[in-house]
Amino acid sequence: MSRTAFVTRFAPSPTGLLHRGHAYSAILAHEAARAARGRLLLRIEDIDAVRCRPEFETAIIDDLAWLGIAWARPLRRQSDHLADYAKALGQLGERGLLYRCFRTRKEVLDEISRAPHGPTEAFCGGPWPAADEARLLASGQSFAWRLSLAAAQRALGSRSGLTFVEEGAGPGGETGTICAQPALAGDIVLARKDVEVAYHLAVVVDDALQGVTHVVRGADLFAAAHVQRLLQALLDLPSPIYRHHPLVLRADGHRFAKRDTAETLRDLRARGVTAAALRAELGL
Repeated sequence: MSRTAFVTRFAPSPTGLLHRGHAYSAILAHEAARAARGRLLLRIEDIDAVRCRPEFETAIIDDLAWLGIAWARPLRRQSDHLADYAKALGQLGERGLLYRCFRTRKEVLDEISRAPHGPTEAFCGGPWPAADEARLLASGQSFAWRLSLAAAQRALGSRSGLTFVEEGAGPGGETGTICAQPALAGDIVLARKDVEVAYHLAVVVDDALQGVTHVVRGADLFAAAHVQRLLQALLDLPSPIYRHHPLVLRADGHRFAKRDTAETLRDLRARGVTAAALRAELGL
């Protein structure tokens, strides 16, 4: 596939029903692909086996059909491609860029709050001493694989000054050529304790394997581009162009989320709202 062809994707997780925010992002991606005479891909990000359900995937497909959105077949389910992520994880591990993290989520948050220069969102714990790690492994303690930011920066050397192109805007209006700042995220998890992969690694591998040239998504994921740019460089993968868009907000000013009581697209259909009416409401 030529890298000059326009390829974007809509990549929901089947952990709940889609809402207006999803519709806005899906329509923008669809319109961008159509304007460029390119392709829109549908990717089901279902690596969370506990929260993802087949009925939600079915609902996603029904909602997109109602919106009039077409995508290139076949769709990609992340759960079908764990070997791709394991291969990338192995490549990073062979270069000494990963370490086992046995900490619980609470322990990570406690360490972040005790940072010497004040609380931060980034965690840089580093590997356990060899003896402690051997003891924990022998006891059967579960662990996550984290990317060592320090090791990654050493591996990149003179190439550590990474940038990515933003054709939309981040939450602070960031646009144009952006200097990637992966340090803001610290040592990210690349394989969770309960799953063989985590979000950032799966997304980077998928985008490269699917030939994605443009990523159209909400501005709430702008920070993810900094980390994903680092992984692209470490794995020698192409970097897509990003188009982050504003979020659709509820009447109370908060963003729509699956976990709240936001009216879903299924609810809208049930009360007779048409796809055209929703597009008009969203300003599309």
